[in-house]
Amino acid sequence: MARAFIGIGSNLGDRRATIAAAVAQLGELPATELVRVSSLIETDPVGVTEQGKFLNGAAEVRTALEPVELLAALRRIEDGLGRVRTERWGPRPIDLDILLYDNRVIRAPGLRVPHPRMTEREFVLAPLAEIAPDVVHPVAARTAAELLAAQRGRQEGGRAGRTPVHRGGGAHRGGEDEPGAGAG
Repeated sequence: MARAFIGIGSNLGDRRATIAAAVAQLGELPATELVRVSSLIETDPVGVTEQGKFLNGAAEVRTALEPVELLAALRRIEDGLGRVRTERWGPRPIDLDILLYDNRVIRAPGLRVPHPRMTEREFVLAPLAEIAPDVVHPVAARTAAELLAAQRGRQEGGRAGRTPVHRGGGAHRGGEDEPGAGAG
């Protein structure tokens, strides 16, 4: 089974409840085991900044689904939770992205893994580094923890724009708590 990491985000409606529902559904995907879920952090939006703050996290899964099958499953979860794709980087009740899928580099229509902007985004790297600090980005050849430290070093004020919201995700199983590119 492949080891995959999913980025999770929400900035519309009951963000925490929507994320919890998405994570529960991740745990119910066929041939997929939910391994752990990060805590959530609150972050400012990127791109379209005239919208509400996001809650962001990450989940690790073990799956027999191929990347395109996993992406299709993530889109079904998003659609079921009310996601309507109208504006790139616009507000959304849920965003699920494949960040990493084993150590594979995938360039297919509608799917790029590793997520193409993950190394630039603390809101992706912080939750990922929390649950898998030693996972290696197959293109950057650096761990999640190293990428996070480098990103924080580039930002003025280090942790500006990031507010911890919930602790205790860690070694989570079962999907009761809480965004690869292409789904978002």
